[in-house]
Amino acid sequence: MSLHDDQLVFEPAAGRALRGHLRAPGDKSVSHRALLIAGLAEGRSRVRGLSDGEDVRHTREAVAALGAVVELSGREVVVEGGRDKLHEPEAVIDVGNSGTGIRLLAGVAAGLDGITVLQGDSSIARRPMDRVAVPLRAMGASVDGRRGGSLPPLVVRGGHLHGTEYRPPVPSAQVKSAVLFAGLSAQGETTVVEEVGTRAHTEEMLAAAGAAISVSRQGTGATVRLAPGPLSPGEIEVPADPSQAAFWVVAACVTPGSELVLEDVYVGHGRAGFLEVLTRMGADIELSDEDPARRTANIRARYSQLEGTDVRGSEVPSLIDEIPVLAVAAAMAEGPTTFADAAELRVKETDRVETTVAMLRALGVAAEPAADGLTVVGGGGRPLAGGTTGSGGDHRIAMASAVAALVCSAPVTVRGWASTTTSYPAFAKDMQSCLC
Repeated sequence: MSLHDDQLVFEPAAGRALRGHLRAPGDKSVSHRALLIAGLAEGRSRVRGLSDGEDVRHTREAVAALGAVVELSGREVVVEGGRDKLHEPEAVIDVGNSGTGIRLLAGVAAGLDGITVLQGDSSIARRPMDRVAVPLRAMGASVDGRRGGSLPPLVVRGGHLHGTEYRPPVPSAQVKSAVLFAGLSAQGETTVVEEVGTRAHTEEMLAAAGAAISVSRQGTGATVRLAPGPLSPGEIEVPADPSQAAFWVVAACVTPGSELVLEDVYVGHGRAGFLEVLTRMGADIELSDEDPARRTANIRARYSQLEGTDVRGSEVPSLIDEIPVLAVAAAMAEGPTTFADAAELRVKETDRVETTVAMLRALGVAAEPAADGLTVVGGGGRPLAGGTTGSGGDHRIAMASAVAALVCSAPVTVRGWASTTTSYPAFAKDMQSCLC
């Protein structure tokens, strides 16, 4: 493979397999939350293994802009935080390309006196923010932005919050987390009732920091209750990101002769759904070295013949980030695979329905978009055609294209490769190190 400007060119990898051990970057979702919790905690926290992407760098800088003392020391970030240190920032906070960053920071800002202005890149400017503005306003914060607060930049005037009960109309761990962060400084209890449970990182990490929080699960849903109060500092070890590991698991499953071990991957609630889908498709996957306390495991993935499946309903909210690469697995499977109930794909860094379909079609795969998802007709393991794909500025489309390139019979050019710096700057380097 070779990088030219913003294009990465993959030569056919016929006869080459992926082998060895690999650790994906630190979990991006956990990294954002670790920094924010460290900023809110009363004292010194140490965070190790953070994601090295630009998204998390922006959150780290935001925590410093809000008044916490943030120091880098090798793999470790030391944060001296606390309510008495946090204040209205002196300048606009730039979240870059991070939808998680802007929504979680809105929740933190809602609990602070003064005005916080949050903005991001052109992609963030199109992301829906009314989903966090509505509950934060219900708690007493003032939230404004373009189109009535539905689009960034966001202007948050915080302080003097009261607890609320909120039922998100769209399953979203980001919205839940924003409400819970605001609830830490509200008067009275804050409750979030989810019809479909989402990633539980915020609840788990707040509990570890001493918050008065409880979670009860009912069927596919969950109710989270939080009482206001201070957080305790501590040491946080960020596990490997399952959404990033998913690219390698799929790559090993579709590339003949491959066997990869992904180390120390978070496989807790709401994050291991891609493993369930791939197993249903016939993938050869096993977990080892499981750590129940940290909810981590090593994932061993081997090449296997796959069959199409349906992905829909309550399993979809936890798969939005993984669907582009699962679509590559579907392209190599026998028969059709349908992804439905996934309208959220259309409001990510790109419209991931359209960009995923365009990526697959560019490589000769039969794929059709739908209002809430897509259908992919697999070729039963036959190599894909080469071609040129575009990321549209979406890191996950770029990396899914790279995985697809492993099973193409002709060169593949991925335009917009620089988008991978938001979450996984070393993706191409790691791929090269595993090819043999």
